[in-house]
Amino acid sequence: MLLFSTMLAINDSMTKDDFIQLVIDWNQGSPHKENIIPGIHWNGERNIRYGNDKLWLAIEEYRNQNIIAIRYEKTTSDGIVWDTDYVMNFNEMKMAIRLDRNYMETALTSNPTFSTPHFITLLIEKDYLKTDGDLPILRTPILIDENNIGLLANIINGNSKYQLPVIYISKTYYDEFPVNIKLISRHLKGIAHVLVQKDGWLNSRLKTACNQQNEYHGAIGIYYPNQAAEHKRYFYRAYDGGNTILMKKVIGNVIQYCNSKMIDTLYTWQGVNNALLRDKLITQKEERLAIEHAKNESDALIESVDEDMKKLQQQIEELTRTNETLTYENQGLRAKLNSTDSIPLLYFGNEEEFYQGEIREIILDILEEKLKNTANRSRRADVLRDVLQNNNYQRISTQRKKKIKNILQDCKTISSSVRQQLQGIGFTITEDGKHYRLIYYGDNRYTITIAKTGSDWRGGKNNASIIINGMM
Repeated sequence: MLLFSTMLAINDSMTKDDFIQLVIDWNQGSPHKENIIPGIHWNGERNIRYGNDKLWLAIEEYRNQNIIAIRYEKTTSDGIVWDTDYVMNFNEMKMAIRLDRNYMETALTSNPTFSTPHFITLLIEKDYLKTDGDLPILRTPILIDENNIGLLANIINGNSKYQLPVIYISKTYYDEFPVNIKLISRHLKGIAHVLVQKDGWLNSRLKTACNQQNEYHGAIGIYYPNQAAEHKRYFYRAYDGGNTILMKKVIGNVIQYCNSKMIDTLYTWQGVNNALLRDKLITQKEERLAIEHAKNESDALIESVDEDMKKLQQQIEELTRTNETLTYENQGLRAKLNSTDSIPLLYFGNEEEFYQGEIREIILDILEEKLKNTANRSRRADVLRDVLQNNNYQRISTQRKKKIKNILQDCKTISSSVRQQLQGIGFTITEDGKHYRLIYYGDNRYTITIAKTGSDWRGGKNNASIIINGMM
């Protein structure tokens, strides 16, 4: 299973020895002792392997294409195989970095957490990475202030060219960051650029420069270099844990995009080894034919060729084991799907849930209302009843609507008791002159203004109706 993939442009200052030494330094400097391969003493070799069957690092050079491929592999005690591949093409000065997790026959379950390789940080520190258009590749965010608004405007207006996705994080209504900008930048180093609005007062300038297409009030936008990939926008909502959920969603979307990009097979460990194997087999066949036609060749030369053929056979067996590993993984995934008792009817879009099960309950509410107006003995009615009966329909939104009616039906002003009840349902309440401003789960799309001193006895019912119809 591919967890992470990126392609980086490398400065001409990097040599082959620099590349190999940096990968070795990455391993030997790991803070996790169990990941360090003991006994690595590299003396400039191009084709060599260190370690054992459970923990190893191998270097392969494909001279025909001026490529060096390095794989680091670790097999854990529960049968999970972690592969980290670094493939450097010195003709094109581009490097592919990939992280895979495969399952052996004995693998059980795991809950891995994603992290981009620290190796990318080493590349940044050594200044080996080329800038992406006018954007440097960093592990820290780029602050957008009054001096570089044009940088963001060119991206949003489609005037800049870049190879990696660009994340733009706007300030919230209260001039705060919607997510931990340092943490998200570290997570996305080497696969995306993170641009951050420095000050909230820049909103008007940003809107003008970006033709009012920019994100604001805590919204986060993802701009992809490939126009076929649709621009993503995530809105900020102030609720417990919301910032973490928002950050995970953005990171997951970017990683999914990067992993879906097709790359040349010569930028993969498997592809380089297959190319080496193919070239060697062609050479061996030519040598075998030459020997067969030269009767006077010595038996020693034939034995030498036979030894080379044995080595090639070992490589074939290793590639076969890799394919078997992937087969086991596919079998495991199929078994997991086959053991599932139910099949998802719908998939989530970009809207986030304000509370657990909200979106499902809204859809089921709509289906139940539709059922009331559907002919009883009909295919549609049978399907609607089946969906309602098999999705744990709890009518949560109906209960919340009743709460709103009870709280506001005779309410002329927002007392401390009413405030507490509304906050318990998910409203943020602020004062704005002679009015209260209520925002549902911190989403500015769902806002209502209520007078502090209402005179109309029907005001509470009207406010309840506005909330129920527009927010629930």
